[in-house]
Amino acid sequence: MTDPEVRHVEAPRPPPKSDPLTDMALTLPIFVLYHLGVVFLPVRNAADPVTAELRSLANHSLLLYAGLTLSLGAAFVVVLGLLGRGHALHTRRFALVAVEGTLYAVLMRFAGAYAVGSLRLGPPGGSGVFTGMVMSMGAGFYEEIMFRVGLFGLGALAIKFVFGKGLQGLFLMAGWGLIAAAVFAGWHYVGPLGDPWDVRSFVFRMACGLVLTAIYAFRGFAPAVWTHVLYDVWVMVLR
Repeated sequence: MTDPEVRHVEAPRPPPKSDPLTDMALTLPIFVLYHLGVVFLPVRNAADPVTAELRSLANHSLLLYAGLTLSLGAAFVVVLGLLGRGHALHTRRFALVAVEGTLYAVLMRFAGAYAVGSLRLGPPGGSGVFTGMVMSMGAGFYEEIMFRVGLFGLGALAIKFVFGKGLQGLFLMAGWGLIAAAVFAGWHYVGPLGDPWDVRSFVFRMACGLVLTAIYAFRGFAPAVWTHVLYDVWVMVLR
């Protein structure tokens, strides 16, 4: 009597980390909607270098500004199509990254609360629904470019280049992640729109920065952006 055939079932694997083109495709709606909305607000995200340039090119014409913004989005869609990457724009991909971002936003909320207690950060004095939505998208997109891609990402590449992927490199990478998260937290107290200094809110934001850095490192730019946007919508609009 022979033993029955044994079938090995592999455990489900997490989806692979996105490549830069896919990440840009998955954050394209956030980029376009932010720029279509921010022109109606008296402020913009401090990390946003694009709005002023678009306004200047449009000679402060709202119609031309909207046309330039939509043209940027359309041009990227055309490039994706020419490169055979149109699948990155499938509705299912956006739904999955939105669900993933929602789960991470909840994780980030509880991570910050664990660090400093029951503290939830929103804009001073609150904001309207439209302002909150637009500023959430601007913060999620441009702050992730500045702090995760620019600050942490470039520093991580330099560490890998100099020290490799050994134990020393891993320790330095973790230390750099802490520094990048601290810089991200401190950013919120700088400038005329910055919050008054408070050590509890700084620790909270640093914990959130660490979560976003981990998401960027292990999952990619798009999940980090969606997490940041959805978390900010939670505290600015839905609170």
